[in-house]
Parts: sequence; structure tokens; C-alpha cells
Amino acid sequence: MNKNFFTGLDPEDAFLDSSNIPGFNTTASEGKIVKALTNKEIYLVGLLFTLVILIFLYKLFSLQILNYDTYNKLSKDNILYKKILFAERGVITDRFGKELVWNEPQTNEDLTDPRNTYSLRKYTPTPGLYNLLGYVSYPDADKQGHWWRSEFIVNGGVEQSFNTILKGKNGNRLIEKDATQKIISTGSVEPAIDGETLQLSIDANLTRHLYKAIKDGATISRFIGGAGVIMDINTGEILAITTFPEYNSNILTDGTNKTAIANYSTNKGKPFLNRAVQGSYTPGSIIKPYIGLAALEEGIITENTKILSTGVLKVPNPYHPGKFSTFHDWRKGLGWLDIKEAIKMSSSIFFYVVGGGFESQPGLGIQKIDKWAKVFGFGTKTNISLPGEREGLIPTPEWKEATFGKNEKWNLGNTYHSSIGQYGWLVTPIQAVRYIASVANEGILYKPILRKGVPPVGSKIKIKPKNFKIIQEGMRRGAKAGTARALNLQKIHIAAKTGTAQLGKHNEYMNSWVVGFWPYENPKFAFAVVLERAKANTLRGAAPAMRPFFEWLGREHQDDYAIGIYPKINDTK
Repeated sequence: MNKNFFTGLDPEDAFLDSSNIPGFNTTASEGKIVKALTNKEIYLVGLLFTLVILIFLYKLFSLQILNYDTYNKLSKDNILYKKILFAERGVITDRFGKELVWNEPQTNEDLTDPRNTYSLRKYTPTPGLYNLLGYVSYPDADKQGHWWRSEFIVNGGVEQSFNTILKGKNGNRLIEKDATQKIISTGSVEPAIDGETLQLSIDANLTRHLYKAIKDGATISRFIGGAGVIMDINTGEILAITTFPEYNSNILTDGTNKTAIANYSTNKGKPFLNRAVQGSYTPGSIIKPYIGLAALEEGIITENTKILSTGVLKVPNPYHPGKFSTFHDWRKGLGWLDIKEAIKMSSSIFFYVVGGGFESQPGLGIQKIDKWAKVFGFGTKTNISLPGEREGLIPTPEWKEATFGKNEKWNLGNTYHSSIGQYGWLVTPIQAVRYIASVANEGILYKPILRKGVPPVGSKIKIKPKNFKIIQEGMRRGAKAGTARALNLQKIHIAAKTGTAQLGKHNEYMNSWVVGFWPYENPKFAFAVVLERAKANTLRGAAPAMRPFFEWLGREHQDDYAIGIYPKINDTK
């Protein structure tokens, strides 16, 4: 017998068994016959325990690793609730302190809606200001109160361009809740910081009347739209800037009038287009003052140089001997003209010759036309504080080649047409007013300013003062008895230049411009107005449209704006 089989008898086992022998009680542990577990049963139990452990481990991994951020946030939200404290957007006023944009608390009594916790943005009912001001879209939350947009969305105008100072900074309030969502305590962790007040250089009342003049002029003569700007020639401050047609900032901000909003998008007049800075137009004859200044400064002409306009300029065709190219004036029989009379009567033939030369009279040539155009700010943005400003365009040989191909070479006719503001020219009203202001102030090209109190920023144009005086006199003659004579008023002495630009494949449409400054004797304010796209030969253009505006100005402000000073208060008549 193998001794290793015997491990000894445990006395406790022997006594227990012996005590049970007489009755052999099978219910007692000692009386049972125990059957050993099979290997299969052991494996099944082990597999079950292993599966349970794996499930627990996966769940732990999911909670702690895979979805940690989600469950951590849920855990905190069950304890701390963060409420946004909305900052008040800054109020916007005109130069006299009249409120143009302000905030009003909501009156909705549904306190369970988190969207009732910010103030509503309200805009002036005064027409003509909305594209300047812009509009906003409100913060928004879902039905559970979770903010998916916690900031105001700014759209256009000074709401967008000055958003940094207007928006302020939202604050937060932490609210502690127990497991039943009962509020235990509240505390302001970060207070809201309201936006700053923005005081514009704009005169709201002046803008309202400018808008009315443009609207009425466009409507009567069936132009599709228009725009106008008034600038202080000594500072660059913008006193009025408006566009027609316009949208309504209150309707867009409120967002409930879906029909009106849809109509804005389909309106042929494009009310979302701020024509004063985003509209670029063929300028026509309003560029003639700068062409005249360039010719005087370059020595191409003098104050006394005279050029004959019979109504037609015939130029020999270099490619076809004996044949001629003809260039027409807008009217026959203007006769011998010096620079002052040429501006007064807007003679195209005079400026064809000054721009491109003819026979013994030299011309500037396209390179110098381009050079001086840039000096007066054409072809570049003015950097006014409004979104979407366009650069405009100066036609050059390089532009023509890039646009029409290398086979399209620049010719004399292109120079002629460029000399009168046709061909590829594109100008914005804000560029036009800055340019004409520099003519009025004798050579300082100012950056347009929209915020009152901002120091002027300007660059000096190197042209002799006497040459500016010559051009100014020509513009004054134009307003007294020339193409701008609709602006010949007794109370306000205006100097002006009109422009008519032909449009369409067959010149079947036109734009109408008028630019100028007042008072002539001591210039203070410059203006530029364009009426966009009416049928060709429409007789009532921009200058007649502006007459009611200046009549109102002379009647209501004969002691202030009309004579070149600011009124002490904002007259709202």
C-alpha cells in the first residue's frame, strides 16, 4: 500500500460520523452522500463569472474612458446649472445724441422660456438709416433651455463694423440644485459687461431728407435705386449716407414678418445692397474736374487754353487712310471753351482732347489718367467703417488685356472714352464724395469717418492751389448756368458737376450723377448722389432730384448748414 494515499484521519470527522451512525439521519450533513461536480459544470460556472466580470469592466471603461466628458458634464449639470447673463448691446446715437438704436426689456410673461432673458433691439422709425445701421439676430435656445447660440449675430451696417465695442460681454450665474432639482443656492460668478454707446458722426435728420430726395427722384424718373453721401470736407466726417431702396432693420431683427423678408430678397431694387459703399457705377462726367486738374498740373493746358467743340471730333483712322473715327459731344455748337467753360457745359470733346490729344494739342495719355485717378482715391477702398466696400475700377491697357485678351490692344478711342468717365470706369458714391471733397478743400484726401470724435486722417495731394481755384470756379459756373443749373439757389451757393453714364449693349440705359460742395465762397460740405439705371435720355436726373433737398436746407437751416456751420441742436422737422 502506498503510504502517500493515507493522509491521516481528522478526529472531528470521526466523532461526527460516529454520532450519526445509530440513526443515520440523512438530513444531516454527515448523512448525505455527496456527488462531485463534473468538469462541464465547473466550466459553466466559471464562464458565467467571467462574463459578469467582463460586463462590469466594459461598463467601467465606458464610464471612465469612452464617455467620460459626457457623463462628467451630466454629473455636474445635475448639481450646478449655469445661467447666461446677457450683456446689453451698446446704444447707437447720431451726432446730436438722438438715439437710433436702443434696447427694450421683453414683455413676454412666459418666464420658463430662456429666450425671454435678453433685451430686444429696437431701431429708429426714421427712414434712410437702416442700411447704415444694420440689424441683428437674437440668441437662441432649444426647448430644454440649452443655448445653441448665446451671442447676437450682427448683420451689416455699424452693428457689424462696430460690433467689438457694441457687444459687451455676457456673464454667468451658477445655480446649485439638489437631486430633486430644487434650487439650493445661487451666486453671480461673472457679471455681464454692457456694450459701449456708439455716437455716429451722422445727422439723422439730414439723412432723412437726403433719403427722401433720392427716393422721390428715383421714383419719379423710374430709376431702380440710388444713393447719396454728405461729408465734412475738413475732417472726413460723414454727415449723411443713405441708399434707396432700403430694408427695415426692425422687421429683419424681429424676424416674424416672413412675407416682408421674402420680398426683400426678390425686390429688383436690391434693398440689401448698400449702394453708397457696395455699389460701383460708371461715373461719366463727374471725373472731368480731376482730369482738368491733372492737365493743369502737368502743363498740358493752362487756364486760358481753348479748344473748339463743333459737336463732332473726327480723328484719322491709322489703319484705314482716308477714313475717320468720330467722337461726339453731348450737344452741338458749344464753340471755343477754356477749362472753366468746359466744366460748366461738360464738353466731352474738350476732355477727349485734353485726355488723349488731338493734332497739335497734346493729351495726358492713359498712364497719367491712371496715375492721377489713384491720387484722388479711385480704384481703392476708402476704408470707411462699413462692411462690403467695393474698390471700383480704373480702365488701363493692362486691365483691357486681362479682360478681353492679348489681341485687344489699347487704342486712342479707349483713352478718349476713359477721359470722360466711360469705358471700364467704376466708382462708388463714397469714393466720389471723398474725391470731390478734396477738390473743395484744395488737396487733402480724407478717410471717411463715421464715429464722432475720431481724429481726421488725410493725405496731401500735390497740386497748386490756383489750379484748384480754377476747377472750383468751373463747378460754380456749372451750378449757376451750366449742366447743374437745377442747383442754382439763392440761399445756398453750390458748386456742382453732373455726370451721365451710358449703360447697356446699345446704350439704352443711363446712370445719373451729381457731385459738388457748398458754400462756394468758403467750402465746408461735399456731396455725391447717384441714381441708378433708368431709360436713356431720361431728362430728370440727380441734380433736379437734389433741388428739393437744398431748398429744405436753405429754408430750415439758413443760419447753419446752408452757410457752412453745424446747427446747435438736431432739428427734427
